[in-house]
Amino acid sequence: MRFLKAFHRFSSTWTGTIIIVLFLIFFVIQSFVIPSGSMKRTMHIGDFLFAKKFSYGITIPTLPWLQIPIVPDFNDNGHLIEGDKPQREDIVIFLFPDDNKIHYVKRCIATGGDEIVYQDKHLYIHFSEGDEYITKNYPANKIKKFNGKLWVDNPYMDKFPGIQYEPDNHERIFRLLMRGYVYGTDGIDMSPIYVKELDGEVLRVNEKPANALYKKVEKGNYYMVGDNRDNSNDSRFWGSVPYKLIIGKPWFIYMSIDWDSYKIRWDRVGTFVEDLQHEEPRY
Repeated sequence: MRFLKAFHRFSSTWTGTIIIVLFLIFFVIQSFVIPSGSMKRTMHIGDFLFAKKFSYGITIPTLPWLQIPIVPDFNDNGHLIEGDKPQREDIVIFLFPDDNKIHYVKRCIATGGDEIVYQDKHLYIHFSEGDEYITKNYPANKIKKFNGKLWVDNPYMDKFPGIQYEPDNHERIFRLLMRGYVYGTDGIDMSPIYVKELDGEVLRVNEKPANALYKKVEKGNYYMVGDNRDNSNDSRFWGSVPYKLIIGKPWFIYMSIDWDSYKIRWDRVGTFVEDLQHEEPRY
């Protein structure tokens, strides 16, 4: 009781208020706004949300907006206290690998040791646990065998209704990635391969046929892809995300504004992202 009275007096002062607010920002929660449509239909442009910064450990505290650390990174992993690591399926907030002052929000589709083959509307994953794990955890109609092992086709689409691909007439990311190799474009993380069991357009890359893209995720890294699969600047371009850059999980949408009409999306206000991602998309 005495402690509560002392805390109330402390929090009522300007100094106490500032210290409490900074503590919350540094270690507990932080406000973010969704700036792009890469996670549409799960999260929309104009969603204002709080993030749980303690989901994957205690990150190195930084000055808000400047991303300047206020204490050294003693563990060289971006965290004062190491915690749980991102799991497949998690929606994760992290620092953009090419500019650590920018926050990104994507879904973790694969972790260290997982292999990915991407072809147009199909994202195949061979999980590092192997074929037995795949047959035990996924239905037969989701599993395809090629290159001597089992792969799960779009393993998360049935569970999360917001994951989508654009119609066939859209200028797809897959086409951009494949033709980037043909024309020597930089900034592509996946490698072109040819899989005879897969259909699709076959291109010549360095005088070799290719109809898909391949990636094996590095140990201790996480592959982040937007739910809006054909309109997302993500790991397919700039690579895996190390634990050092992981910030936390999106938690609670406290405001949502449609910037085209300048109207508040009242049906999204007060929703939890964990619940929202399992529902039919709210437009």
